[in-house]
Formats: sequence, C-alpha cells, structure tokens
Amino acid sequence: MWIPTEHEKYGVVIASFRGTVPHGLSLEIGDTVQILEKCDGWYRGFAVKNPNIKGIFPSNYIHLKNACVKNKGQFEMVIPTEDSVITEMTSTLRDWGTMWKQLYVRNEGDLFHRLWHIMNEILDLRRQVLVGHLTHDRMKDVKRHITARLDWGNEQLGLDLVPRKEYAMVDPDEISITELYRLMEHRHRKKDTPIPASSHHLFVQMKSLMCSNLGEELEVIFSLFDSKENRPISERFFLRLNRNGLPKCPEKPERHCSLFVDLSSSELRKDIYITVHIIRIGRMGAGEKKNACNIQYRRPFGCAVLSIADLLAGDSKDDLILKVYMCNTESDWYQIHENIIKKLNVRYNLTGSNAGLAVSLQLFHGDIEQIRRDYTSMFTHGVSITRKLGFSNIIMPGEMRNDLYITIERGEFEKGGKSVARNVEVMMHIVDSGGQILKDFISFGSGEPPASKFHSFVLYHNNSPRWAELLKLPIPVDKFRGAHIRFEFRHCSTKEKGEKKLFGFSFVPLMQENGRTLPDGTHELIVHKCEENTNLQDSSRYLKLPFSKGILLGNNHQAIKATKESFWITSFLCSTKLTQNGDMLDLLKWRAHPDKIAGCLTKLKEIDGSEIVKFLQDTLDTLFGILDENSQKYGSKVFDSLVHIINLLQDSKFHHFKPVMDTYIESHFAGALAYRDLIKVLKWHVDRVTDMEIQEHIHEVLKAQEYIFKYIVQSRRLFSLATGGQNEEEFRCCIQELLMSIRFFLSQESKGASALSQSQAVFLCSFPAVYSELLKLFDVREVANLVHDTLGSLPTIMHVDESLQAVKLQCIGKTVESQLYTNPDSRYILLPVVLHHLHMHLQEQKDLTMCARILSNIFCFIKKNSSEKSILEEIDVIVNSLLDILLRTILEITSRPQPSGSAMHLQFQDVTGEFVSCLLSLLRQMTDRHYQQLLDRFNTKDELRDFLLQIFTVFRILIRPEMFPKDWTVMRLVANNVIITTVLYLSDALRKNFLNENFDYKIWDSYFYLAVIFINQLCLQLEMFTPSKKKKVLEKYGDMRVTMGCEIFSMWQNLGEHKLHFIPALIGPFLEVTLIPQPDLRNVMIPIFHDMMDWEQRRSGNFKQVEAKLIDKLDSLMSEGKGDETYRELFNSILLKKIERETWRESGVSLIATVTRLMERLLDYRDCMKIGEVDGKKIGCTVSLLNFYKTELNKEEMYIRYIHKLYDLHLKAQNFTEAAYTLLLYDELLEWSDRPLREFLNYPMQTEWQRKEYLHLTIIQNFDRGKCWENGIILCRKIAEQYESYYDYRNLSKMRMMEASLYDKIMDQQRLEPEFFRVGFYGKKFPFFLRNKEFVCRGHDYERLEAFQQRMLNEFPHAIAMQHANQPDETIFQAEAQYLQIYAVTPIPESQEVLQREGIPDNIKSFYKVNHIWRFRYDRPFHKGTKDKENEFKSLWVERTTLILVQSLPGISRWFEVEKREVVEMSPLENAIEVLENKNQQLRTLISQCQTRQMQNINPLTMCLNGVIDAAVNGGVARYQEAFFVKEYILNHPEDGEKITRLRELMLEQAQILEFGLAVHEKFVPQDMRPLHKKLVDQFFVMKSSLGIQEFSACVQASPVHFPNGSPRVCRNSVPASMSPDGARVIPRRSPLSYPAVNRYSSSSLSSQASAEVSNITGQSESSDEVFNMQPSPSTSSLSSTHSASPNVTSSAPSSARASPLLSDKHKHSRENSCLSPRERPCSAIYPIPAEPSQRMLFNHIGDGALPRSDPNLAGPEKAVNTTPSSWSLDSGKEARNMSESGKLMSPPVPPRPTQTASPARHVASVSPSPAGRSPMKGSMQSFTPSPVECHSSGLISNSPVLSGSYSSGISSLSRCSTSETSGFESQGSEQTIPNYSVSEEPMRKESKTPPPYSVYERTLRRPVPLPHSLSIPVTSDPPALPPKPLLARPNNLENSSRRTEQVPRPRPLPRKVSQL
Repeated sequence: MWIPTEHEKYGVVIASFRGTVPHGLSLEIGDTVQILEKCDGWYRGFAVKNPNIKGIFPSNYIHLKNACVKNKGQFEMVIPTEDSVITEMTSTLRDWGTMWKQLYVRNEGDLFHRLWHIMNEILDLRRQVLVGHLTHDRMKDVKRHITARLDWGNEQLGLDLVPRKEYAMVDPDEISITELYRLMEHRHRKKDTPIPASSHHLFVQMKSLMCSNLGEELEVIFSLFDSKENRPISERFFLRLNRNGLPKCPEKPERHCSLFVDLSSSELRKDIYITVHIIRIGRMGAGEKKNACNIQYRRPFGCAVLSIADLLAGDSKDDLILKVYMCNTESDWYQIHENIIKKLNVRYNLTGSNAGLAVSLQLFHGDIEQIRRDYTSMFTHGVSITRKLGFSNIIMPGEMRNDLYITIERGEFEKGGKSVARNVEVMMHIVDSGGQILKDFISFGSGEPPASKFHSFVLYHNNSPRWAELLKLPIPVDKFRGAHIRFEFRHCSTKEKGEKKLFGFSFVPLMQENGRTLPDGTHELIVHKCEENTNLQDSSRYLKLPFSKGILLGNNHQAIKATKESFWITSFLCSTKLTQNGDMLDLLKWRAHPDKIAGCLTKLKEIDGSEIVKFLQDTLDTLFGILDENSQKYGSKVFDSLVHIINLLQDSKFHHFKPVMDTYIESHFAGALAYRDLIKVLKWHVDRVTDMEIQEHIHEVLKAQEYIFKYIVQSRRLFSLATGGQNEEEFRCCIQELLMSIRFFLSQESKGASALSQSQAVFLCSFPAVYSELLKLFDVREVANLVHDTLGSLPTIMHVDESLQAVKLQCIGKTVESQLYTNPDSRYILLPVVLHHLHMHLQEQKDLTMCARILSNIFCFIKKNSSEKSILEEIDVIVNSLLDILLRTILEITSRPQPSGSAMHLQFQDVTGEFVSCLLSLLRQMTDRHYQQLLDRFNTKDELRDFLLQIFTVFRILIRPEMFPKDWTVMRLVANNVIITTVLYLSDALRKNFLNENFDYKIWDSYFYLAVIFINQLCLQLEMFTPSKKKKVLEKYGDMRVTMGCEIFSMWQNLGEHKLHFIPALIGPFLEVTLIPQPDLRNVMIPIFHDMMDWEQRRSGNFKQVEAKLIDKLDSLMSEGKGDETYRELFNSILLKKIERETWRESGVSLIATVTRLMERLLDYRDCMKIGEVDGKKIGCTVSLLNFYKTELNKEEMYIRYIHKLYDLHLKAQNFTEAAYTLLLYDELLEWSDRPLREFLNYPMQTEWQRKEYLHLTIIQNFDRGKCWENGIILCRKIAEQYESYYDYRNLSKMRMMEASLYDKIMDQQRLEPEFFRVGFYGKKFPFFLRNKEFVCRGHDYERLEAFQQRMLNEFPHAIAMQHANQPDETIFQAEAQYLQIYAVTPIPESQEVLQREGIPDNIKSFYKVNHIWRFRYDRPFHKGTKDKENEFKSLWVERTTLILVQSLPGISRWFEVEKREVVEMSPLENAIEVLENKNQQLRTLISQCQTRQMQNINPLTMCLNGVIDAAVNGGVARYQEAFFVKEYILNHPEDGEKITRLRELMLEQAQILEFGLAVHEKFVPQDMRPLHKKLVDQFFVMKSSLGIQEFSACVQASPVHFPNGSPRVCRNSVPASMSPDGARVIPRRSPLSYPAVNRYSSSSLSSQASAEVSNITGQSESSDEVFNMQPSPSTSSLSSTHSASPNVTSSAPSSARASPLLSDKHKHSRENSCLSPRERPCSAIYPIPAEPSQRMLFNHIGDGALPRSDPNLAGPEKAVNTTPSSWSLDSGKEARNMSESGKLMSPPVPPRPTQTASPARHVASVSPSPAGRSPMKGSMQSFTPSPVECHSSGLISNSPVLSGSYSSGISSLSRCSTSETSGFESQGSEQTIPNYSVSEEPMRKESKTPPPYSVYERTLRRPVPLPHSLSIPVTSDPPALPPKPLLARPNNLENSSRRTEQVPRPRPLPRKVSQL
C-alpha cells in the first residue's frame, strides 16, 4: 500500500534507472528527486527537473538527504537543509551545464574553456565543503572562493546577480527591501568598481649581471630613491654575486628576492626610482696583476636606475635588462644615480653594449596579509622584506621597532706626510657600555644577515671621500643606554704587502645622560689621530674625549688640535620605545620637577604626535595623576591636554591608536573623581560658546566630546563601584544641566555661516557617539527622551547655513544607525523627530543622498510581515508623514535631466534606487488597515485623484528597464510583487470613486497604461527563463502577468458605456498584451476585442476604427518578434466563437479573416527576415506582404514602408533592375506638384516635385546598374520634360547627356540574356506566400538549370526535388513536407515588331527578347497512339504549356506567380512544319552573317549545312515524306491538306536555301576544308534527287525573290492591290500553331526525343560561350546538325496563323518570311497584326507604350482602353488619362525609322493574316517613342521579312522585297487623315492587370497633365526646324484604342488614396 512519506522527501539518484516497469520513472545518475509516497522498497515521486511527470523507482537507487517541507500537502515545497552555498552551487552548475554546451556550439572557445576550469574548481571546493573537515576560518575562505567564482560565471553568462549575506543566498522575503537593495548594490559596485588599494608593494628578483669584464665577486645594493626630495625612501636590499655575475646562494631565494613593502599611492609616481649600486670585491685597481697580496677591498663598479612609472602600466616586467653605467671619476660616486636620473650620463661609460643587469619586477596592491594569502608560494619559498625608512603612514599599536639608521656621509683627512692622497677605508663597530663589541647588529640590507663590523668601500687617492652608505642598526632598547659607535679610519696601501694602516678614529654615544637618544640629523665627528698599533679595545680611555665638533669645550686644547680632520654621519631613529624629545621626558617625570608641570602641559601641544602615541598610556596616567593631585590649579590645563591627545587620534596616521585609548579607559584608567572636573570644565566651555568670538578652541573641545564622555562615564562607574552608588542624583543633575546648556547652545539661530553655526555643526558631528556612553548609566527611555529633546531643539528654519543643515542630517543619520535606535521603545520616541527633519529636507529637495540613506536604515528595521504592534504603529507614522513626499521626491528625481559624466550618473542612480527601495518597503509593509486609513484621509475626490495619478506614474517609472541594472532580476520581481499588490488595493478605490457620473478618463487611462506596461516587462516573460529559474519564480510569486490580466479584464467590464472612451486608443496596448505567449493571459484578454467591436458597432454602425488600429499595431508588434502561429489560431477561434450570435456577424467574420491573413503574412515575413535566411525568400515574402497592404488593406503608409524595405533587400542582393521597378511603385504615387511633403523614412521635408525628381534619378541609376538602359531612357525623357517646362536648361543638358550615354551603353556594352525557370512549391511546410503555388523566376547571369536548382535547394534545405514535370496530385499538396518542382521555360516576347525588323542590331533586340515578358512556354513531346518504330514522326505530338504570370518579368521581384496555364497539343505534322521553319530561318541567318562578314569563323555555317544535308541524305526529310506525303495519310486527314502543302513548300525552300548556302560556303571556305565542302555538294545532289527535285522553277510557280546579295529564292505570287475585308479578318483558333517560336539549338537525331523531354527537368545545357548556337526542336528533326540537342529546353514549332484559302500564295509567302526571328534561346516570334493603315501608322506615333512599367500588374502588350473609370479616384474622367502621362513603364523605345524619302524600298507595306487565337492588340507590335525631332512614314513596314538572328556577331537579313512589290495598302495608309487630340481632351486610361497604385495628389488638386513632349510625335513628315517650346501641346492619336477585339477581364481597382508621404 502506498503511504505518504514523512521524512523521506528528497534524494539524489546514485544509479540510473530506465523505468522499464509499469508506471516507472526514468532517472539519470545525479538527478534530484522529490518523494511523495513509498511502498515495499519503492518510492513514488518526480524528478525536480521535470515535476510534471510522476512515477515509481526503487528506493535503493536513491541517496536520501535532509530537507524541510513548506505548505505540506498537495502543493508542498521541499527545501534541502544542506548549506545554502551547496544548494546554490548545485543549481547554478546545472544551469551552467546547459549554457556551457551552447558556448561550444556558438564557437566561443575562450569562454568555453575558462568556464570549464571554473566549474571543475567549484566542484573541488564543493567536495571540500561536503566532507566537513574544514576549520571555521578555512570554511569561510572556501565559501568566499566559491561565491566569487559563481558570481564571475553568472556575469560572463549574463545570468542574474545573486544577493548574498555572509556567502549565503538571501531570501528577499526574510529581509527588508532596502537591505536587499543595499546587498545588490554592494555586489554590483564590487563587480564594477574595485576599491583602489591604499598600500602597494614592489617585488624584486635579481637574475644576473651580464658583463664582459667580470672576474671578481660583486655586491648589488637596491633601494628606492625620491628624485624630487633627493633622498632614499627605503632601506637597502643587499645581495652578493659570484664571479660569473650570478647570485651566490641560488638555493636561498630570500638572498636574491625582496619585497619593498608599504609604498603609499603618492609614492607611485614617475620621480620615484629603483637605484642599483654595484660594488666589486677585489684589488684596488680593476686591471691590476695578481700579486702576493690577498687583501681585498670594496671598490665602486657601476650603477643602474629605473623609474617606477614603467611598472605602473603592466604591473610586472619579467627579465628586464637595466643598463649599468661605470663611474669614471670616483669622487662622483656618491651622486652617480642622481646624475643618471638627470640624464647626465654622458660622463659615464656603459659596461658593454650587450651588458646589463637582469631583474624581474612585479607590483602588488593591497594589504600585505592579503598578499601573503594570495601568493603563498612566494612567501613559502622565501623572500626578504625591505621596509620603508622610518615609520609607515599608519602606525599600528603594538608595533615594536628600535632601528637606528646611520649614513656614513663623508670625511676630510690630511695627507699624513705622503705625496699623494690616502685610500681611506672606514670600519664601524657598536660597543656596549662594558666596552664589548656587540655582535650582529649591523645590517647592510634586507637580503644579508646582520654582521658585527662594517667596512666601507675605498676611493682611490681621495682625502675628501664621500661614501653615502646607509646602514641599519637594530639595537635592542636594553643595550641602547651606554652604547656607542666607533669608526676606525685606515689607509689601504697599494704596495705589494697591501696592508691597512690605522691612522685615526671617531665615536658617537647613542644616548645622552638625561635619557635622550642621539638626535636625528647630520653630525660632524672629531677624527682622533692615533698610531697604527693603538689598542682601542679599552673604550673608557677615549670616551672621555669630545666626540662632536658641535659640543667642543673651549679649554680643551687637546681636542682643538684634532679638529683639522672631520668625519660626517647622518642619524635617524625609528623607535617605539625611545624618545629624543626632552619635553616629553620632563612631562613623564613630572613628580621629580613639580614646578615644571604648568610648562610641560603647555609644551605638550608642541610635541610630535608620534612621540605622544609611543607613550600614550604613560602620558594619560601623567595627566590624570596631575588632575588628582591638584584639580583646582591644573584642571583646565589637563582638560586642554586631554582634548589635544584625543583629537590627535582623529588623525589618519594615528587613527589605529583609538583602540589603545579604549583599552586604557576600560582597563587602566583609575580616575574615579575625574568626572566632576570634566563635567564642570565641559559645561564651562559650552556655556561660553555663544559669547566667544574665536571658537577654534571650543571646536577642539566639542570634537573630543565622545572620549570626554567616555572618561566621565567610566570615572562615574569607578566612583559608584568604590562608594556603592553615592551621589547618583547629583550626577544626574550635572548631566541634565550639561545637556540643557547644550540644548540652549543648539537652539541659537544664526544667519549665514557664522562661528556659532560652525560650533553647532562640530557638536552635531560627534554627538551621536555619546548615546552608547549614556546608555551605560541611564535607562533607554531616558536617553531617548534626552536625545529627542536635544535634536528637537535644533532650529527648523531652512535658510540657515547649508553646511549646518547637512551636518544636522548626518547627525540624524548616525542617530538612526546607533544602538539607541534599535530598541523599539526608544525608536518610537525618536521616530517623530527624525521624520520631521527628513520631511523638511525632502520638501526642499536638499541632501537627498543622506535622506535616502536615513530612510533606508529606518526601513531596515522593519522586516516583511512583522505583525508586532510597535511596527504597525511605526508604519502608521511613516505613511502619514512621508508617503506623499516620497512619491513626489521620486517623481522629481526621475524627471530631472540626467547629468553627464559617469560619476554623476552613478550618484543619481543610487539616490533613485534607494528612494524606490524605501517606497517599496513601505508599501510592502502596509496592511488593509493602512490602505483604508490612507484612502479615508483624502477629504475630496480631487485629492484622491491626484494621489492615484501620482502613484500610478511612480509605478510606471519603477517598471522602466533602466530603473535597476540588467541583472537585478531578484529586485525587479520583488518590486513587481509590491506593485501588483498595491494596484489590487487601489483598483477598488478607482471603481468606487471614479465610475458613472464621476468617471475620470485620465485616471482610468493611467491605470490601464500601467497595467499594460506591467505585463509587458521583460523580467516577467517567464518563457525566456531557464526551467529552474522559471520554477522558482512561479513558486514564489506565481505568474503576475495573468493576475494583472484578470484585473484588466475585471476593470474593463466595470466600465460599461465608458468603454467607448478607450476605443480605439487601447486596442494597440491590449493587442501587445495578447501577443505574450501565455495561454491563460490570451484567453482572458482576446475577448476584450469582441467587446470593443460590439461597442464600436453600437456607436458608429461599423468597426472600421478597430480594424485600422488592429492592422497598424499588428505590423509593428509582429516585426518586433511578438506573436506566433498559436496566437493566430487562438485569435481566430476565440473571436469567431464570440461573434456567432451577433447581428453584425458577417462584417465581424470579414474583419477577423483579414486580420488572420495579415498575421499569416507577417509571421512568414518575420521568419524570412531572420539573419540566416537567404535573400530570395526575404524578397518573395516582402512582395507578398506589400501586395497585401496595397490590394486588401489599402494602407498606403505601410505599403510605402514595405516598398522601401523591398528596395533595400534588392540592393543588398544586387538586383538593381528589380530595385528600380520597386522604387517606381513609390514614384508612381507622386506627381509633379509643389505640394509640401513631411519628413518620412530617410526623406527630408521637401516638395512633391523634389522627391519625385530624386526618385527618378535614383531609379535611372538603378536601371543603369541593372543594364536595363531602355527603361532609364524613358525616365530621362520624363524628367527632361520637367526641366524643359521650368526652363532649367542646365539640368536639362545633363539629363540629355545622361540619355545619350544610355544609348551608347546599349550599343557598346554586352548584356547577358537570363534563363527563366518555372518553380512549383508544394506541401504544407512552405511559408504561406509560397504554399502550393507555382512561379516563374528570372535566373542570375550565367545561371543554368543545375545551378538554379542547387540554389533553390540551398534556400529550402528540407525540400525534396521532384524528378518529373507533371502536375502533382492532391496528396503532394496536402503533404507535411516541402516539394520543389523546377524546369526551364522559354519566354514569349510581347514586342515582335522590333525582333522581326531588318537591320536592327542584336544589342537592341536582346532587350526585347527577355524584358516585359508575361508569357512563358514549355513543351513536352509524347507519342499518341501506336508508335511506329520505323518512323516515330508519325505519332510524335507536342504538349505545349503556356504560363501567364500575374506580373511581367522583370518587375519588383525576380519571380512572379503563375496566374493562368494554357495547354495545347501540336500534331506531328504541325511539329514537322515548325521544325523546318526554324531550321530554314537558322540557315538564312547564318548565310546572311557569312555574306556580310559578321562571322569571323565559317565553322557554324559549315556545321549547320553538314547537319541538314547529312541528315537529309540519311533519311531525315525523307521520314517526313514517308509519314505525311503518303496517300494513306492524305486520305485519313483531309483537313491537313494545306499543312501538307506547306510542309512540301518548306522542304523545297530548304533545298533552295541549301543550294545558295553552299554557293556562299564555297566562296569563303578555307583550303583545308575543301574536301568537306565537296562532300557536302555531292550529298546535296543526292538529297535533291531523294526529294524528286530537278529544277526549282519546275516545282514551284513563283517569281524569284532575291536574297540581299541577289541570290534567287522561291517567292509567292503577289497580293492584289486591294484586299477583301475577309482577308484581314482575325481567325480565332485554338491550334497548336497559334504561338510561333524560334529555337536555339538543333538536335542531333530523331531518336533524341525522350532525352529532350527529360532535359526540361534536369537542365543539362551546353556552354553559353559557344561560338555558334544551334536551335533545338521538340520533334528532333532529321535536319539536325552534328551538335547534340540542348537538353535545356524542348522547343516548339512556330505558331504562325496558317494561310487562309482566301489569301494568295504571295501573301502566304510574305507572311512566312516575316514570322521567324531566331534568338539564342527558345522564344516565341509573334507576328505583326494586319491593321488599317491609319492604325498601323498610329503604332509608330503613340508614345504611351514606350514607358517602362514598374507596376508589374499592367501588361506590356495591352493597348486597350479601360472604359470603366478607376475607382481609386473620385473624378473618373480625370483618372482615365493616357498612360503616357502617368509615367507607366511599358515597353522601351526603339530607334525611329528613316523618313520615306530616304529609302523607298524599305517602306513597302504588305498584309499577312492575323495569328489565330490572338487579339489584334496582343499580337500587334509595341508602340514606341521616337525622338521628337524625327518624323516617320505613315505606313507600317511589314513587307520586309526579317530573317535575322540574335548571334553575337550582329544581324543581317537574308531577303529583301523589291520595290516593285509594294502593297496597295501603303497608298491607302498615306492618304488617310489622322485625327489630332488636343491636350484638353481627356485621354483614356489603359486597362491594367491589377489595380493602379496610389495617387499622390489630393483629390482637390487633381488636374489633367499634358502629354509629355518626349512621348508625342508630330504628324508632319518634315522634321521641325527647332526643338519644341516648353509646354507646347503635342498631337495624340488614340485611334488604336477602338481596335481591341478581345477584352481580358481584370480585377476591379480599389479606391485611390491620396499620398501624404
């Protein structure tokens, strides 16, 4: 049976359990589990990391741990009772573990490895703590290390700052918020600003001396030298080097490493130097030969210096090489270092170029003890300590020192009867009072043990030697008295014996008879002469002699005789036990000289402080001894001396001696009667404060009051102990009187900074220190009342001295921090006076920092949930006194402009943070009763309203992200918890007081605004937290967003009809709330939108406002990353359910559907805009969204924004043409007007004209970069027209030059023709804008099918490529996957007229082949019926699919969706006809190119001839004969008679072309290819005979039609002069021949049909760089060349309309000649449409179609007039204007034709039948814009068949009609008049595929615009003499608008909106 566990609540898994049993819970080793129940060796519970899954697991797999349980029962919380540091470590390491792996993924290797080491370190420390064998200090140390590392890791990973108290995490509920804030701030500051260390230490390690001329041992002496004061500041570090320049004792690091300690910050400056003096030990001369003399001397060698500033940057310098300078003149040795520092080193030689002293230096900062702990290895191995000279900056009590520093300065000696000066050596001994030499008390430096004697170095031949050698004599105090130092002077001979001869001595006693030591300073000693063998052992013999010249006796002649020679030393005593001060000694021996007491007390103030503190206890004993002896006489002086000593201890140098005085008072002070005199004198001084003019002395007294009170209290306690508490009442009276005097003195008011106010300030500074002393004698309440009265007596006026105000506040602050305030009884007494002063300061906004600190301290005593009565009363007092002023202060501080400078900002931040924490503390502490009292306190509604507005505003400030640092999540959560609690209390007041007739919009708005920003806070978005952090937050606070959301809903429901005030203002904020991914919150908040729709419907009958606001906000919010697919579904389902029963259900459903569709697109857009996504997807998505805004939502501003986003994407992807088309969308919304436009996006404020001009120039630039120069030319003309109208000839000139440059580029630069690909996106996994749609995409330059396919698969890495071209079925559409179907398609150009005209260069034609393309074709060959293996042509059909796009390519995107598919089937016969037509056309082109020498290489022609002739001989054409010319076929297909005839004609025509081609080939063929040519000729005759041709003339009855070079060809009979109406009729027919095309490659054989079919999918194309490109054929004609078929595309047959029986042969022939136009890739050649002559002429005159269109929805070929006015404009007549005026880009211009007179032969008109199934307008050629100065013939030239190809070498025609074959239509056309349209007539607007873009004009500003000059053409045939004048109306002819026979239905345009952007 399962029993709930009592004690087994928490455990750790010690072995992994797979959970294979029923209800088993899978567990990994190391998981922590919470146990709920147990049963027979099994537990039931859950893993802490996943509490939702519960299960059972074996109990022996679990190691139980102690834990405590909170909230026992269903929602119990189990907290392990282990050390909190361990708990934190465990949870933190778990969090780090996940993030650590992510670092590796993100390639942050450095942090990854550092964190790895830290984690291992923490685990090691954790083990140490868990073992539990650490000492208390060691445990503290380990925890310190752990927390430091945890904080470091958290900071590096961007985790939260953890508040800690003594290394343990703090529960925010257990402490006050002010304390929490302080802990956070302390940790934050610790992290940000390390406290600068006050003391520094320099580590020096000697490595070696590198020098070429060594060979003797050396002594190296380091010291620190102050070049500013010219003195050493440290002792010396002394070490010895061996003959090789290495340390002598390398095994003893203390001999060659030293730490120069206790350097102050002021000593880390550039004029402090490390000086190194090197002394050699050896012979007198460095180069002397070895002799018998073994005596060695200390001789100068060299010196080096280094500025300490070099170390400050890096702190450590390893292996630094110091230059060593040698001393040339030994007399300068004493100052060599100074000269080197002063750069006077030219007088010294370097020891060598590569020589130097190798040292290692490092600078340490901080306390020396801390450094010992941090660098234990350094101290363990050994390092000598080198002190500063004298005491350090801070003298510590208990420090024992007795060091005498002696500097041997210089000497003056006589020659001593010698011819040269002496070599003097000084030897020094310390001799004690008994005459014995003291052993080991002479220290050369810190690296060397002390010695018993010292030898100075020797200067060669120098009677005035200067040594400047510093020695330390650490002589014990007991040996000081009676001891003296003896200096012996010897001459060192350089002779062979090398002996040292004594010639004199000096001495100096260390202490005088009166006990004073040798005074500091320089002493000139007498050199007493003596003989060489004089015995100086008996010191008593010479001690009677004078030792110094300063104290010579006048009658001592012996001494006078010896004064010619002198010796100077400098002494300096550093002792804590001995003094050199006689006054000090006199004071301490006051009993011996009672008469000197007064003088000694007076002189005490003049004695140096260090002397006084050395003898502090003795001095105090002396003072109180004198006071006891004679208080009347010396009371005042003793008091003054005591004050002096007390104030001396305030000095930072002696600050550490305060504990010495405290100890003295507690343990040694014995003046039981002193309190009376001290009180009396103190009162005397206080009473006279107001009268005294000079108050310096009283300041000293008041400063010392703390210790005076200490002495008074201790004295009274001693008296009470001695007497049993006598005179208690008397003592109380004295104290009361003293305090009354103080109160009177404090209450005196003085204006300005008077002496009195300064005295008051001094008193207040030290007064709080007295409280603790008074508490030793009085009751808490008594002291509290005394203090209350004293502080209450302070003047309250605020205009007094500001410094006094600050001090007063500091006094209040110290009072709150004092022990007195901690007691609840005294606190209640003191609180009113404290709050009173605080209120005054806050009201004046003065000393805010101090006020904040005091408030923080007040709240630190008030813990959370303290229900004690005293605390509640205190809260009452604080609320009444401070709440209002606190709110005002926070508002005031936060509204100030933040000062510049980081320091100021920090201070500002601190104050704000502290006040905020105080407010939060107060609010958290308030109960229902407090809130009720607070609200009842307001007398009027206005007061309550002001209060609520104020507190709501403050809360909004508290929620700001910048209120607390980023990682203070703990603090933010606490603040939010307090805010939501307070808001719940206050919302009740809002409901009761401000609804119905008292409704106040402002306060309700403030409430809702606060609630919304509360929910949107970053720190409350739990979804972003780690699971453990989220769990902790939910356990402690719940999800505060849901709570606030429910409150919003509740308050909204209470509003009733007042809701209308908040619609639509609150839609945006509420929408933002619903976008938060919290299901409960969404369920609560989304229904509010239904409510808003309902109320809006009631008010205005619709909810357009709601819709508009929703749409506007959705875009901005979703682009910020808010919202998801779940939200879209939830929004849809909740609102649809809500509106089911509403009367306005229909419009509601429409709104919800629109918003939902917008969300779909915005979510797709957001996903595509992620950093990793490819540009193609981003562009496609942006286009989809842009069109949605334009067509469905009619949101102009959003539309324009997305235009610019799309433009930026295109520029980034270098799609310059698409970028230009995109920007044109915005350009089309603007007009050439002077209307001012506001600043928008990156556009400045400017007129509409200026912006349109800028846009035009930018678009032209992009067209230029995209090599779409024809479109640029149109825009150049448009803008030139504007310049012309304003007579701006300067810019006009520039624009014309730009236009000319674009023409040049067309002719001079090469353009690559892109491939086009059809892409199908199938499956539900594609984004919405692609899902189950097919597109045609314009490929990049050089991009072929394989490359394109790979690019698409890279863009959609999860997609599966489909391997067939068939339409997919429904299962693919609905699949949860991505399928891509890609194959190449052939563009069908709309502009056929240009492509078919003769003489137009290929550079020009190439543009029309691939631009403005709406239709694309794809052919799929297949066999219908039984396949004849002998001849597969019989059953070979072609399925031709035509794709019609929604917009033409290129456009605003590289791909557009397919709007419509048309599928037709071509019969085998039609297929054969098309193949032959294509091949004939190809042959003509090649022959023409060869004739005109456009071909540099004849090989293409050779290959083509070979392919056709060889295939024909081998049965190619014969197969057609077998298939279609047999009797059986003709009988079975009587309807194909005409087609069979046509095929026969083409075969014969091909033979004629081949014959002519062979003739041309013979002319140009090189010699080495003659055999091949001969073979071709032979095969050609075989081919002719196989066709049954003997003579061409016999086969075809036709008059010869000449090639350009006069070669014969078959021609048809000419047409009669006038043609019957039937002849021109359009014959509608859905035939496979409707769409002509010319293919690029010829295929290799009849059998390659299948491979051509597959090639559309695989896209294996030949290189585009081939010299000659063949044309492929889907039927794989036997007339193929040796080139293999291009598998890129299966091509199709020409779709020309076949000849009507009504037409004569000649007309058929001319039609055929004009229909073929080959190009480099598969394309369609669309025939010119026969038209009335006037109409044909019009095509050349209307400039409308010449505009490149940016709106891809407007088809280039459509020339019909839309008879329905656009609904985007209110003025339909004005709207329906000629498209030429609105700047639509349709088809670019072509060069104008020459005039009629130029070449009559080129103006022959003929008519050919219209293509079947096409409207006249679609089939007609594009209209073009010629130059305004050129005129044209009125007839349309269609009789000259264009047989030109698009090869790189150029274009040439194979055939021209003779002038005699002029059609009768020409004369008709020239006679017909053309109606002219004036400017005032309204031109008709052309129909567009999609609604026209937005208009930019206001409706009132709309006006007709004249037709642009550059687009209108004069009718006259004569060119004008001059350029037209500006604004001259040009004639327009719109006759062709009536000729449209087929209207394609288009979507109805939306209402046009006026652009303000």
